[in-house]
Amino acid sequence: NVSKVEGDYMNIRVGVSNRHVHLLESDYEILFGKNSHLTKRNDLSQDDEFASNDVVTIKTEAGTLNNVRVLGPFRNYTQVEVSKTDTYTLKINPAYASSGHFEDASVVTIVGPKGKVTKKCCILAVRHIHVNNIDDTYHDGQKVSVIVNTIKGGIMDNVYIKKGKGYHFELHLDTDDANAFDLKNGDYVRIIDEEV
Repeated sequence: NVSKVEGDYMNIRVGVSNRHVHLLESDYEILFGKNSHLTKRNDLSQDDEFASNDVVTIKTEAGTLNNVRVLGPFRNYTQVEVSKTDTYTLKINPAYASSGHFEDASVVTIVGPKGKVTKKCCILAVRHIHVNNIDDTYHDGQKVSVIVNTIKGGIMDNVYIKKGKGYHFELHLDTDDANAFDLKNGDYVRIIDEEV
């Protein structure tokens, strides 16, 4: 997970996120029942984060997304993250936002086997790079640019730095961005400190 500096550039690993849901424990109990437990399917790249064995359905009046994975652990808010392509199915127009920012989020209904929850909680996640708090190279909220060297390569602007305890240095993209630049999990790209 350690980056490598080459010339004026720093290499960084890519992680691609499909649509997913983060849940309040109280909302999980509504969706899956009070006696249910969030169980791990597999670990994710960031410490303590995991994909659970549970999936939900995301609904609006106009569309449905089935088999959307619930991620753990529980958070202090419920959040649905989708790609721009997904919004055409749901016929909504949520804002690009950082986690936990719902001012311009869209209202969706999350449906589980035992119940449903309707909330203004659906966002398009901004492109971001996880950086550990002890790293002084970048500051939280800083914008950088990423250079991609694939057959569909180019420069990705407006990539936000997201600092936190236990974070591993990694660029997180949704499936739309990854497909547009022909990137997959485990690929490496280069970042520069200033947007170009």
